[in-house]
Amino acid sequence: MDTAKPKTVDEYIALASPNVKEHLERMRVAVLQTAPESLECISYEMPAYKQNGIIVYFGGFNKHVSLFPGPGAIAAFKDELTEYKTSGGTIRFPADKRLPVTLIKKIVKYRLKENLAKAKSKKKS
Repeated sequence: MDTAKPKTVDEYIALASPNVKEHLERMRVAVLQTAPESLECISYEMPAYKQNGIIVYFGGFNKHVSLFPGPGAIAAFKDELTEYKTSGGTIRFPADKRLPVTLIKKIVKYRLKENLAKAKSKKKS
């Protein structure tokens, strides 16, 4: 990433390394197709998507892109994530491999359900 601080997701992607831009665009489309009512913003200097709380963040690096869905999603999809590096709430997708768009969409759907359940439980208390 460049030292300039992006204010929009378009700026973030424009500042990304050329080898990860396409992955970032695909990740953005996958998130927006799955969570069309989400609010797209920059948080912690990364693209973030909110609906009843943060759904996911994502980021571009020199040799990979990362999706930050949180540790619950990593645990829920551990069997499908075996070929990717994961830690805490982060999944790394190598820049030189095809982005698993279907898997990303499943993770986003899972996060939407998680956030909705949290929002409903807060209303009850």
